[in-house]
Formats: sequence, structure tokens, C-alpha cells
Amino acid sequence: MENKNSHKKLWFKSKMYGWGWQPCSWEGWAVLALYITTLTVNFINTNKIYTTTPNTIADFTPVFVINTFFLLTICYIKGEKPRWRWGK
Repeated sequence: MENKNSHKKLWFKSKMYGWGWQPCSWEGWAVLALYITTLTVNFINTNKIYTTTPNTIADFTPVFVINTFFLLTICYIKGEKPRWRWGK
């Protein structure tokens, strides 16, 4: 009996060195682009509202944490099992 997960299409593959993922399909690149775009737009809009850096950072931090959580969740679901690597 074959494992059903052995045929799933990966969006992210494990990095060759260290721990983490990198995009390996157009879906993975789209998710990463959406993450970067969302953070950039939110930061620009937050920076327009506040005139001081501490207020901007305080308002932007929850957005950053939530977006990063969703990115890591997608990487975990649609990527290889994460583990520490030292090359091949």
C-alpha cells in the first residue's frame, strides 16, 4: 500500500542548510509574494496613520505576527517535513 502523501505536490522544499523552507513551485512563490505584499501595504498604511515610530511599530506588530503564523502554517502543510540540514 502506497502512502497518499508521497504523491502530494510540494509548494515548499526544505532548505539545503539550516532549518526552514524555500518556494519550489509557482504556488509557493505566489504565497511568498502575497505575504511580502500584505506586510508592505499594511506597513505603509500604518505609517501614514501614525507620526511616531513606536506607534507605527506597536500597530504593525500584530499584523506581522498573524501573517507570519499563516505563512509558516502553509509552509508546514504544503512543504517537506522541516528538519535541520547540513547539505546533502
